[in-house]
Amino acid sequence: MTDMPWALTEKEKQTLRLIVRGHDAKSIARSLGLSVHTINERLRDARRKMAVSSSREAARLLLEAEGEGQAAATPYLVGDAEMGEDAAVIPVDQATGQAIRPARIIIGVTIMTFVLGLLALAATSQNMPAAQTDAVAASAATNPQVVEAARQWLMLLDQGNWEDSYRGTTAHFRTMNSVKVWADASEKARTPLGAILSRTLIRQENLPAPPYGYEVVKFRTSYANKADAIETVSLDKENGLWRVAGVTIE
Repeated sequence: MTDMPWALTEKEKQTLRLIVRGHDAKSIARSLGLSVHTINERLRDARRKMAVSSSREAARLLLEAEGEGQAAATPYLVGDAEMGEDAAVIPVDQATGQAIRPARIIIGVTIMTFVLGLLALAATSQNMPAAQTDAVAASAATNPQVVEAARQWLMLLDQGNWEDSYRGTTAHFRTMNSVKVWADASEKARTPLGAILSRTLIRQENLPAPPYGYEVVKFRTSYANKADAIETVSLDKENGLWRVAGVTIE
């Protein structure tokens, strides 16, 4: 569509397209070589013009107006890494603002890319062994309910219980991904890792992302076919229950 009810600039459209494809303000700024302040200004102006309170809602409305409002055929991570593989930088089409993704199956939903890690912790742990770093991180204040919800959900993946793990995801996740898409992708991505050998909490932290923020739990996990993996589970609270919004295994 060329005739839209909002007077959005091309730069504002570019930013909204990236939001719905899994980026947040920080990753958009990094991809486009701009400051986070500039990106936040674009999003604020777009929300004002579209009379919405959420950048995600503004991005959804734009995609619908442009004829791209259908759910993705394959599920996306909350992040840029495929389960079982190292994270990779995803190139961006500077003209359209669309992320250029390889044709591969990845797990999660297109809500936003989480930038994880506490700067203070990173500064003090650079020269520490992994086990000692994990002990220091896990000693920080955590919400036991959030950590246990993440752990129990990951156990469903360990068991190959794709249907129950699907039921443990957020409503937005289930809107974007059918149970078959989730099961097929999980089978392809999780099964090759083999049996779990150990899983240790690294940390749990709150990510103040729009609209309400997410709880992010990280584990250091060893599988039979992949040692020293990092699992990141992002959760949102729905109807009093913690549900998974996305997962990455790096």
